[in-house]
Amino acid sequence: MIEMQRRMLYTPIFHIDTNLINARGSIPAMNQIEKWAADEIILVNMSGVSFKEALAGNNPIRTKKTFAQLFTLTDENIDITCQRYREIENAIFPGGAKNQNQHNDVKVVYEAAHWNAILVTRDGASNNQPGGILGNRDKLRGLVRIMSGLTQDAFLAKDF
Repeated sequence: MIEMQRRMLYTPIFHIDTNLINARGSIPAMNQIEKWAADEIILVNMSGVSFKEALAGNNPIRTKKTFAQLFTLTDENIDITCQRYREIENAIFPGGAKNQNQHNDVKVVYEAAHWNAILVTRDGASNNQPGGILGNRDKLRGLVRIMSGLTQDAFLAKDF
């Protein structure tokens, strides 16, 4: 009898941002990501920062969906003086992060970079928020891969 060896194939890791919990299932791109995760094609995580943010607001549907996510614990031990953190902070906020929300954005990107994950977010690159994470993703190229969670077509066209 021939014994088959298990193959070790690349499994993309996606980190979803707080704004993509998709509690009601109304974001087509996230529905696709969730299907791929259920089919064990990809792995979906979220940063500890995103996990904590998603629990805010006491929305029972969102809380239930959040508790179903895997999340990292790295955010508690991030050295905000390290070079990678500073590079990410300067790319997103050239004058430095000014408040806790901005520091949280930097930590979310840092965690995705730390785990070599593809960050999926809807933060920025819009008329009312031209900057943010998406608006500055070109500056982050080489540090982390960032995708918009706005359209399903954006995911279907990517090579993971």
